Amino acid sequence: MTSIAQRVLVTGGAGFIGSAVVRRLVRQGRQVLTYDKLTYAGNLASLAEVHNLPGHSFLQADICDGRAFREALESFRPDLVMHLAAESHVDRSIDGPGDFIATNIVGTYTLLDEALRYWRGLDAAAQKRFRFHHISTDEVFGTLGEDGLFREDTPYQPNSPYSASKAASDHLVRAWFHTYGLPVVMSNCSNNYGPYHFPEKLIPLTILNALEGAPLPVYGKGENVRDWLYVEDHAAALELIATRGRLGESYNVGGSNERRNIDVVRTICAIMDRVVPDAKIGPRDALIRFVTDRPGHDARYAIDASKLKTELGWVPEHDFESGIEKTVRWYLDNAAWWEPLKARYNRARLGVAK
Repeated sequence: MTSIAQRVLVTGGAGFIGSAVVRRLVRQGRQVLTYDKLTYAGNLASLAEVHNLPGHSFLQADICDGRAFREALESFRPDLVMHLAAESHVDRSIDGPGDFIATNIVGTYTLLDEALRYWRGLDAAAQKRFRFHHISTDEVFGTLGEDGLFREDTPYQPNSPYSASKAASDHLVRAWFHTYGLPVVMSNCSNNYGPYHFPEKLIPLTILNALEGAPLPVYGKGENVRDWLYVEDHAAALELIATRGRLGESYNVGGSNERRNIDVVRTICAIMDRVVPDAKIGPRDALIRFVTDRPGHDARYAIDASKLKTELGWVPEHDFESGIEKTVRWYLDNAAWWEPLKARYNRARLGVAK
């Protein structure tokens, strides 16, 4: 078991999950460098809590820029790299797969190439401390029927350009461990939700539309099932995997909170009707509109996280009921975070494959 890394470079640290990781690590006293390109989904406001603290520094740079990453490694001298930077929205991958190939595959290769160079140049003690943690998605496994769970040894069968690009990046990381000995750990997570989530995803989109009385789009009949994981619980799991996981191993992270999409939307409507009733809008579930399904929409995801719980003792703090209530209230209390996003995202439908 390794000692806790004190200097952590987090790629994609201004994104949704990445910022939760950065906030957690800085609060714990670690030195953290956030490395982020600041695409549409990156937001420095998500790091406001830690941005000016002595333990945090920020570098705007692209993971496809090998020279920039090499300079970051040489100047910051991390013990741990946590790689979260990725293009992540399935709908956007349908409309523009090229960005996903470039960022998720070529970008990950670039990081591995430079991390290997850096690791090989360390002294023996620093080499033993160093780790590269690659964070991925359960979508690489494809889709489940009504029964069963994704395990770490589930065969890969990605069905979207996004999940295919993440599957490729997973394979690269595993290959760099087996071929070159780079000390890596890997993780695949279920659907995250919580504060600071860009409003193109189901839960924040539903919250903001319901607040305004706008239509609530639900793909198909809303029967697709997802396993929902509160983002702060995920950040806690990632810390454990990064610092204590067995080298070369992969760990699944899931909330054990399976819900149909339509039930998620109805739950949000009920919370908002109770917390912020609006006579002009009326019952929010009347705003639900079923729309043409996403092309190749996976039917069900569900994670078996027993390896993570047994080996590393991870226990999530939130079930779906407590997490979704907390999430809705965060959005209601933090309009200053999401209001500026309206200027660059109008919440229009993406990913119709035309």
